Amino acid sequence: QVKLVESGGGLVQAGNSLTLSCVVSGRTFRPSRVGWFRQGSGKEREFVADIGWSGPYTDLAGFAKGRFTISRDNAKNTVYLQMNGLKSEDTAVYLCAAASAEIADGRYRYWGQGTQVTVSS
Repeated sequence: QVKLVESGGGLVQAGNSLTLSCVVSGRTFRPSRVGWFRQGSGKEREFVADIGWSGPYTDLAGFAKGRFTISRDNAKNTVYLQMNGLKSEDTAVYLCAAASAEIADGRYRYWGQGTQVTVSS
């Protein structure tokens, strides 16, 4: 069974920073990529960032460029999302998701439960 567990959310004031973590587990699971998504109250889920598990590539949504950084530690099976200069509009539930290296379509098939980030002004 594949499990993704996010942590690190909380309440912060605008302009401050948070770092989220996503721990990926599964005895034989090999991710091809891990991404972060977010969903604000009453809004559609949107892409934030992703990173290849083996390759060096990263991708960021436009609103995240210059403020957010995605990174990974394969030995810890953990992906991080460092968020700087947080704004009130960043308030959302942040979820991590993984695609399997064993499935060619590369779709995000495994999802965590999410961690709440609330940014106050």
